[in-house]
Amino acid sequence: MWGNRVRARRADTEAAFHATGSDDFPPGGAEREKTASATGDVMSTSTTPSLVELIARADERGLAAAALACLDRCLPLLAPEATDQLRPLWLGVARGGTGWADRLAEARAAVEAARTAPADAEEAALVRRMLDAAPGAWAREPLREWADTCSLAALELHHRLCAAPSPGLAEVLDRCRTGGPQGAGPLADGELRRQTRVLEILADGAAGGLRRALDLSAEGRRVLQAVLSRRARTA
Repeated sequence: MWGNRVRARRADTEAAFHATGSDDFPPGGAEREKTASATGDVMSTSTTPSLVELIARADERGLAAAALACLDRCLPLLAPEATDQLRPLWLGVARGGTGWADRLAEARAAVEAARTAPADAEEAALVRRMLDAAPGAWAREPLREWADTCSLAALELHHRLCAAPSPGLAEVLDRCRTGGPQGAGPLADGELRRQTRVLEILADGAAGGLRRALDLSAEGRRVLQAVLSRRARTA
């Protein structure tokens, strides 16, 4: 049943992508470096950019999609029965931010209507923070702040699902986003890879980037659902 819901949600969103004619992103490479330099972003000389660097380089659609993908993967922690409540926002990303504020209000209302008593109030609060942080303005700086907030919250949630919160959590998350997943745990490691891959796909500018980001989000949500099911059985 869950697989059918995901496929239906993806099919509806893909129809919107086709309606726009293209979901290609603006050229990357030197142009993104030029933008980053102009805004004062600090880039590593490494040939493999960190997650923090990828967020700093992303454009509006890349940032919005990255943040939304994090929220989408974690939504079952806030609304366990949620299915397509975030579809208005995916459509907004596909259409380059057209009607973004209205779509955001629609998605928030849909999530609120789907909420039930969460298994863990702290986890639900983190997901709620991700949704509340979504900006009403389609602009690079507020979207980058949102992407940053969602990235940190999603990594923390995945870390919490396989390890008890620790005083050094902030350091672990910082290390994840700037260098590697050492000490984060297998679930956070997987979440880090998905976050990185979404940003890489969108920065590449290849056709179908948003559809691939949606696929990664659906994959991550299935992983989280399986973890929650196991936790419920052993509680």
